[in-house]
Amino acid sequence: MQKITSFTIDHLKLQPGVYVSRKDPVGDSLITTFDIRMTSPNEEPVMNTAEVHTIEHLGATFLRNHPDFGSKTIYFGPMGCRTGFYLLTRGLTPAEALELTVESFRFMAGFEGAVPGASEVECGNYRDMDLPAAKAEAAAMLPVLEALTGDELHY
Repeated sequence: MQKITSFTIDHLKLQPGVYVSRKDPVGDSLITTFDIRMTSPNEEPVMNTAEVHTIEHLGATFLRNHPDFGSKTIYFGPMGCRTGFYLLTRGLTPAEALELTVESFRFMAGFEGAVPGASEVECGNYRDMDLPAAKAEAAAMLPVLEALTGDELHY
């Protein structure tokens, strides 16, 4: 069986950042998968499930409600290895996706209140949430994101 592209990336050299993982034509659209890598794989501790779950709820809610890019957000969710997230977009340039990612992480770092969708009726594991840890992870990622440009989003 052929390896998928993400398994061909040297995870011993991969550092926190945002990377264009793949581009897939679907109908008349181009779906771009962005790898939002928050920790150095196999070097730094991975995130705990509670903060990953909280970031997923906050990020997905923010991105899908974004006034300019909400309709171009296809998916935002965690990597199984818990070192980051995937953002799938329709028709966004790398620069636009980076701008959107920075906005979403600022939102998450400053979020106050009840985590969206974190109730027994709305979520299958609503007890596994940690807002303070999610905010800390988002805040720690902001300097990395803010230092990037749209031209640098390649492995």
